[in-house]
Amino acid sequence: MRWALVKVCLAVTAMVVVAFAVPLGLVIKEMARDRAFSNAERQAAAVAPALSITTERDQLERVVASAGSASGMAVHIPAAGGQAAVDIGRRRAADEDIATVRRLGRASTTEVPGGSTLLQPVALSSGAIAVVEVYVPESEVTNGVGTAWAVLAGVGVALIVGSVAVADRLGVRMVQPAQRLVEGAHELGEGKLGARVPEEGPNELRLAAVAFNSMADQVVQLLANERELAADLSHRLRTPLTVLRLNAASLGDGPAAEQTRAAVAQLEREVDTIIRTARDAKPQTAAAGPGAGCDAAEVVRERMAFWSALAEDEGRKWRVAGADRPVRIPVARADLAAALDALLGNVFRHTAEGTAFAVDLHNGEDAVIVLVSDAGPGISDPETAMARGRGSGSDGSTGLGLDIVRRLAESTGGDVRIGSSVLGGTEVRIWIQLDGRERTPGGRGHRSVRRRRQRKLVSTFNRPRSLP
Repeated sequence: MRWALVKVCLAVTAMVVVAFAVPLGLVIKEMARDRAFSNAERQAAAVAPALSITTERDQLERVVASAGSASGMAVHIPAAGGQAAVDIGRRRAADEDIATVRRLGRASTTEVPGGSTLLQPVALSSGAIAVVEVYVPESEVTNGVGTAWAVLAGVGVALIVGSVAVADRLGVRMVQPAQRLVEGAHELGEGKLGARVPEEGPNELRLAAVAFNSMADQVVQLLANERELAADLSHRLRTPLTVLRLNAASLGDGPAAEQTRAAVAQLEREVDTIIRTARDAKPQTAAAGPGAGCDAAEVVRERMAFWSALAEDEGRKWRVAGADRPVRIPVARADLAAALDALLGNVFRHTAEGTAFAVDLHNGEDAVIVLVSDAGPGISDPETAMARGRGSGSDGSTGLGLDIVRRLAESTGGDVRIGSSVLGGTEVRIWIQLDGRERTPGGRGHRSVRRRRQRKLVSTFNRPRSLP
């Protein structure tokens, strides 16, 4: 917008300068010509009184010398009454032009080499018509015209430069508030809730800044209310958790009792984490700092050990692959465990008892893939299942589990896909980017390389594997 305003002012000012400077330059040129011929007429008029009195050469030569330059003025007296014709000075005009002026009896100008001449008729005492010729060189006709045109050009350039400078300042005054508004919107979108825009500039942009600041305040208030609500709801869970912990303590010894107590303890820790996160308003999705994260293989083994007891009770066959060696990922341990629990919980919740499932872990060059697959009926509409709050359409499904998985993957620059597994049911693929960003500095070529790597990694899991 700034440069558009400058271009408009430049075009308008240039047109105005041309519209006024060109006619004014032509007027100046005509005025210089009129001035030169006016001087020539005054010189010719100074000789006329002498011609009406005498036609003697000597006297006329003195009059011509006193009236003007001898090389620039000439007097042509025709022969009359037995007196020979007299020519004083240098003749430049043609005989036909002089004869025409003598016959018509009025002044005239004619072009000659190097300039122009003024032919002024003068009546003599004898009744004859003498012609006074005054030479006007071209330099005198154009005297001062070049300087005047240079001044006009300088004034025009100054006007154009001044208009561009004023337009640029006006553009800055209009563009800077808009730029600050854009920067504030970007900062607010990046999670900087303290971003505000100065309420200055043109009236429209000032009103936009007021509306933006009001919106930002409302967003902060809404987020604060949401955090408080999440903390309050989580705090309400502590009472039933206390009852569960007391009941679990009375179960005695045994694997089932130990697993129940471990699950209750973990649930209490998760509730405490939710309350602290809501109060502090600090996202806990991605692990920050170098060396942070967790060992995905260890988390997979730990969660499969937890779910294996329930799988044995329901007669489910299960398999774990790729978790025999450390696999570091830039994800917090609790977040990965929550994502795996959400996917494995869906398997137990939405498939019949005895349905097999598997968890595969693969460590690539720049990404880690976690595949959770089952031999159930599958998901008919994966896009709907990925939508937050919709779920798969079955009873007890809210869709929040898959949304937790999606946010975990996207926090590293990866993604989540739902498809058909080699077991015949649903396959959920979690792509975790190791460097935490999309590898697309080169545009389409790098994206195609990334897709080929994804297909190559996924193809390694499409080979049939036997369940134990």
